[in-house]
Formats: sequence, structure tokens, C-alpha cells
Amino acid sequence: MTTRLSIDWEAEADLVVIGGGVAGLTAARTASLRGLRVLTLSKGGPADTSTQYAQGGIAVVAPHGDSVESHVHDTVEAGAGLCDVDAVRSIVAGGQAAVAALTDLGAVFDLGRDGQISRTREGGHSTRRIIHAGGDATGAEVQRALNEAGLPVLFGAAVADIVTGPGGVRGVIAVSDKGFGVVHAPAVLLATGGLGHLYALSTNPPGATADGVALGLWAGATVADLEFVQFHPTVLYTPGGLGRRPLISEAVRGEGARLVDTEGDPVTAGVHPRGDLAPRDVVSRAIAARMRALGAEHVYLDARSIDGFPQRFPTITASCLAAGIDPRTDLIPVAPAAHYQCGGVVTDTHGRTGVPGLYAAGEVARTGLHGANRLASNSLLEGLVVGERAGAAAAERLGERAGVGEIPSRFAEYADRAVVQGLMTTHASVVRDRAGLAEALKRLDDVVTRRDTRTAAAHPIAGIEDAALTLTARTLLLSALARTESRGCHTRSDHADAVPGLRRSLPIRLNGDGVPEYAPIP
Repeated sequence: MTTRLSIDWEAEADLVVIGGGVAGLTAARTASLRGLRVLTLSKGGPADTSTQYAQGGIAVVAPHGDSVESHVHDTVEAGAGLCDVDAVRSIVAGGQAAVAALTDLGAVFDLGRDGQISRTREGGHSTRRIIHAGGDATGAEVQRALNEAGLPVLFGAAVADIVTGPGGVRGVIAVSDKGFGVVHAPAVLLATGGLGHLYALSTNPPGATADGVALGLWAGATVADLEFVQFHPTVLYTPGGLGRRPLISEAVRGEGARLVDTEGDPVTAGVHPRGDLAPRDVVSRAIAARMRALGAEHVYLDARSIDGFPQRFPTITASCLAAGIDPRTDLIPVAPAAHYQCGGVVTDTHGRTGVPGLYAAGEVARTGLHGANRLASNSLLEGLVVGERAGAAAAERLGERAGVGEIPSRFAEYADRAVVQGLMTTHASVVRDRAGLAEALKRLDDVVTRRDTRTAAAHPIAGIEDAALTLTARTLLLSALARTESRGCHTRSDHADAVPGLRRSLPIRLNGDGVPEYAPIP
């Protein structure tokens, strides 16, 4: 069966990169340097990426008083038993070379009084190994350096489908201001970021609508660990605020800020040996529990003891001042919000999925680095290291047959975005239980409609996003129901302890009817 879709434009490439953040642009640059014809498609503009909003920094082994094994240990401890230790070691060991390549591009990191790169400490780290730029604008500096590398990017272009054949990837169906188009290519890299807008509140930009997870599933790839959604514990709270909210970087606590509740009492005292610098899942649960106990909508971050706060954290200062808060004299109201997708499309440490010619890197990928909970500032590290490797790996597809012939129909389930966000926020947030997860699945079943992903929407990009959110919501809920334990950033109030038999990933693929089901990791 073929669709009624009419094609308005066509292009050819050796590699299509979907996403214009750190992983996508790093891969595009690497592949281009190896002679590949690369077309990068970015749904938003040059600054509409999760990379742009990353505040804290890049976790990379310090030259003195640190080691790869120490960084591996901290990462694995945060990952709560689900990290692939070999993958962790491989990616962490690649950090210094990746940062050196970034500085060669012109990225500028903050220096200390000794003229060396300044480092701070964040939750879960045993030492100060986080390098940063612009105080709290590391992501913006990384994005700037990559944007200015001169890579061709087609902005405002979303991918509706990845077309495959007997030999693997054949190309993609995309939509831009020129209409629907076809890009013939033997290799595609998913670098689409996360799924933050499954929830009503998120630190992610508006385009973080789980597109890459859905595209991977539709193409036949395996996903895993989607139940592990990291909620950043300290996001700026404003009454009635929805959508993307400014986060208050963990580095603020690394510099000495303290979490207190609305009565002025410490939030994490007695909860974890590292207190306010415990892993994010621990801090988020502690905040959520305190809010429930007090009937409060937020707690506070007391940063008044930090000298030179506006100079060290200019981005955070601007966000606070815009909300009428002066962090030098006022307590900062904060609450947890959806922040990072720890799982995703299953890959090796070079971005390869189980589908020939399909690669994934960055937040959309599940390499085994993060396990059940990402260690702070390992995200930009992963994007740089695996992005570079995936760009190099794509060269293995040169000479493979490409070309999209007939365009198959792609029917998918759609639910109203506000309904999906409401269900996920209510039933699949920081703390979940079986009854709530099952209720969310049932209500999702009641409201979905089935339509062609490319012809049913008046606004095609919004339609693609809604289909991706609906499929990813269903997959995440199934995973969360199956994980009858609490582990990492997945907390079940009805299964409070970790279960040794569940110290493994729960992989999911689509069956022949397009329904998510469990499958072995290839």
C-alpha cells in the first residue's frame, strides 16, 4: 500500500543526521572530514536544542587527583546496577580527546586563577572534574562552537519516517517549509534529544518530543530503559508555570548552596551521605517526599552564601531576576521537573543499532553509560564521544544501496498532547505505582486515534511529534509497569526496594502489528 503523499523535493546523501545538537553536529563534522556527503536536518533553529540549555558542564577526568577508574566508579554507582561497565569505561576514557577536539574548534572554557581550566563538583561525583563555560552556559558555548564550524544544516525540517529495505536503511521522509521530501541515503543518525515534553514541566526545549525513540521503533530498532526518566531536582518554580522551565544547575549546590523546605529545615539531611550532592534521583525523591509531607508545591535553594553568584551563574541569575527573585538575597523556589532520558534506542559505543545503517547518539541513545540514572554532566561527554564515533562508523555504509522507491504507509496512534502530558505527569513522574501506571495506559487506549503519520495533520511537524509522544508514552508505561522495583530514577511506591532479578534492561521492539513488546537486546 502506498500513501497519498506527494513529494515536493528530493535530495541525496551518504549520511542523514537528524538533530542539530552536540551529538548530531559532532557526528556530521566527523563524517564530513572523512569525505561523506552529510545532510543534517534540525527541527528547530540553531539554538533550539537541549545542548543549548545545558548549564553545568562536561564531566571529564581531571589531570591531577582523578582517574578514569574513579569517574567510572562514580558513573556506575549512580547507574544503580544497570550500567554496561565496559561501555562506561570506553566513553569516559574518550573524554579528554573529545574536549580537546572541541577546543580546537574554538570552544572556550572558564579558567581558574592559575590559568588552567576551572573545574567544579556536582552531585554523585567524588571530585571536581566538571569543566564549564560562561559560568553556567556550557551548552551554549558548545553549541556556538559547533554551529560556527560551518556545517550545512537544514533548519525547520522534521523526519516523519526512516525507510528501510533488505539491506537496511534506504533514506528518510522529511517535511520542511518546502513541503514533504525524500532524502535517499544508506545511513541515518538519530540525534534528536530527549522526551521531556511527555510531561507538563520540563527543562527541555519544545522540540524534545521523543521523535528519535519513535523513529527508531518504527524502523525496527530496539529500545530499553525508557522507564528511567531523570527528574532534575532543582528547577525554578513559578506558580502556574508550564512547558520548559529554567533549571538551577547542580553546580550551584556544588558551590555550597543548601536545600531547605518551606519551614527552613534541611531537605536531604540523613537521606544520603553526600547530602545535597547525592545523585539526582535521591535528591528528587527527597524533595518530592518533603513537598508531599508539607503539602507544598516547592522547596527552596539557599544560595546566599555563594560569593559572586551573578558572575559565576549569570544565566541562572537572569532567570531568577526575571521571576522577581534575587539569588543574592532571596531563597530560590525549586521543584523537580522532567530533565533527561536515561534510556533510548539501543546502540553500541559507536552508535550502531540493530538495524544496518541506523545509528543513534546523544540523549536518544542507550549506550549503557547511564544505566538507571545518569551521573551529572555525563550527557555532553556522551554526545561528544559517541557522536564522533558514530560519524566515523557511518563510513562503513559507503557503497551500500540507497534510494527510496515506493513510500510505505505509516499508521500510528495519536492522542491529544495535553492529555498525554497530564497522564504522564500524574501517573509516571518522580514516584509511580501499578495502579497509576495501569490507569494511564487504560486512559491512553480510550483517547487514541489511528492515522497516517504524514497525511492526517494540518500541521505535519506537530502531527509527527504527537505520534512520537503517544508511542513513547505507551512504551514507557509498559516498561515502568514491568519494573516491579525501585532502582535509580525509577521509583515505585508499591515496590520500594531493588530486586536482584531485575538488575537488567527490559528491551522493547514493535511487533508485526506495531505494538510494543519485549525482545532480547541484539
